[in-house]
Amino acid sequence: MFLPDNSDGTEQIPHNSRLKIAMKVGSGEIVTRIPAWISYVRQEKGNPVFDGVYWHPKPGDTYAFKNKRPQRPARLHIYECHVGMGSQEPRIGTYREFKEKLIPYIADLGYNAIQLMAIMEHAYYASFGYQVTNFFAPSSRYGTPEELKELVDEAHKWGIVVLLDVVHSHASKNVADGLNKFDGTDHCYFHEGGRGYHELWDSRLFNYSHWEVLRFLLSNIRWWIEVFGFDGFRFDGVTSMIYKHHGLGVVPMSYGEYFDSNVIDEEALLYLTLANDVMQNLPESVAPRGHVISIAEEVSGLATLCRPIEEGGIGFHYRLGMGIPDKWIELLKKHKDEDWNMGNITHTLSNRRWKENTIAYAESHDQALVGDKTIAFWLMDKDMYWDMTVLKERSQVIDRGIALHKMIRLITFGLGGEAYLNFMGNEFGHPEWIDFPRPGNDWSYDKARRRWDLASDHLLRYQHLLRFDKDMQWLEHKFPFFGTSQFVSLKHEGDKVIVFERNDGLIFVFNFHPTQSYSDYRIGATKPGEYSIVLDSDWKEFDGHERNARHTKFFTEPLAWNDRPNCMHVYIPSRTAIVFAHQDVVEAGESNAEFAQAQQLVLALKSG
Repeated sequence: MFLPDNSDGTEQIPHNSRLKIAMKVGSGEIVTRIPAWISYVRQEKGNPVFDGVYWHPKPGDTYAFKNKRPQRPARLHIYECHVGMGSQEPRIGTYREFKEKLIPYIADLGYNAIQLMAIMEHAYYASFGYQVTNFFAPSSRYGTPEELKELVDEAHKWGIVVLLDVVHSHASKNVADGLNKFDGTDHCYFHEGGRGYHELWDSRLFNYSHWEVLRFLLSNIRWWIEVFGFDGFRFDGVTSMIYKHHGLGVVPMSYGEYFDSNVIDEEALLYLTLANDVMQNLPESVAPRGHVISIAEEVSGLATLCRPIEEGGIGFHYRLGMGIPDKWIELLKKHKDEDWNMGNITHTLSNRRWKENTIAYAESHDQALVGDKTIAFWLMDKDMYWDMTVLKERSQVIDRGIALHKMIRLITFGLGGEAYLNFMGNEFGHPEWIDFPRPGNDWSYDKARRRWDLASDHLLRYQHLLRFDKDMQWLEHKFPFFGTSQFVSLKHEGDKVIVFERNDGLIFVFNFHPTQSYSDYRIGATKPGEYSIVLDSDWKEFDGHERNARHTKFFTEPLAWNDRPNCMHVYIPSRTAIVFAHQDVVEAGESNAEFAQAQQLVLALKSG
């Protein structure tokens, strides 16, 4: 329905007006609803229900993008974020604060992609954005739609692409401010009856066979790209979408189940294929062809999910390596350090589909939500409250925790996939857990924020973990290895040593042994010649013990070792990870123009 302007040129519904629509439904009842395609909603103080708002500012008040989209990164370093949690104070952060304070910080660390969670409007803040009520509306908790555009534009200025966590797997069951029972029935947008209800999530499930549902969701994809400038999506809950049982109680792991029409939801699979096709073939005026990035949150390993549509695949570019963080939490919860199985760790990190890209991560927001805690807190727990100061000697708990925190992240980064993801704050070992305001915590925001002050305090050891994460990110930019060949040459259970190679000249060595260091330890090497250390978790700036002379040169000998044609002898201190680079790789890194340009951009914007 279109309303013509008034005779004086003004709109019949002024900008920023609250609005609803009234419909006479099949039962004869007249119901009021927020329009399904509403682009802004707002919650007034004291009102538990959101109101629809007509958002149509004058041309001079509409934010105009100033920066071009960056080129799609060949190798993704993703910083997962929640705008509301971005505040250091116990309150909800804003788009403006995120733009001004966090984007420069993220760029300086070396991340080239931001993944924004909880942007699509959701009535319940503690749902972490997963109970979406208004699919075309950016959350008003953090500011206005124009301020979100400004945030995305600022990221583009810093060379960062912006990904949206898009929730098309289910929807809030809210009626007053959501899609549920929009026309008075339970099947306007959703399956009717039990098929349209997710028991675990207490939410509604879309009927992807309905033309209007497809039009709604596919338009939603284009909307976020065209209007707000997003560069891609992380599709939430793909496992739930593509299986009729939604992965509840069982996760398919065999080809028989992957292609069983009694198990697979073919309608949902077709929708995801259509969505990927649409976003890759938008008009050039919306986004360059092939620019938009598509990521699946999918745990079953469905074959061809991340292969091109023209090959018969579903068209995603990446899937999340969801088994990796589960493995780290399992080890930290259930096993002593000396019982960690090196073969099991390397299998978990390298077990992924050939030519289907995986995003590796040691922990995301999921691992720290209430009921669990961050890896740093699993490692150091309450000792983090008292012993993270540099003004006294490290306790055994802190020494172990800092060492393993670095090693866990580096081995995940080095071996786990073709891209990497980190949740905000975890780069410096954020303590505790995530808990949003709710009745059970007396509506506290204390655990729904990020303690940036911990990493900026020079009297605390968090600064060293932050420095390590930064150097780890820039290492891959300088010596690119995401997507290159990898070979695990050693996984020694007794010594607790893992060795693997990447990119024809990078050798990663990990000694997980709690107490044993190894002198003249022989490791295999494919490429003969001179090697040097380019990253050592034991360096002083990372709060290490500096047990290796950092400028030492290592030379191979033509003796086959661990299925490699050459070998060399190295010193591997306990609980240390070292990256060795061949001289050819070092020289290529020094002349890496892309790396130099990325660093120059960050330095120029920081100083300008």
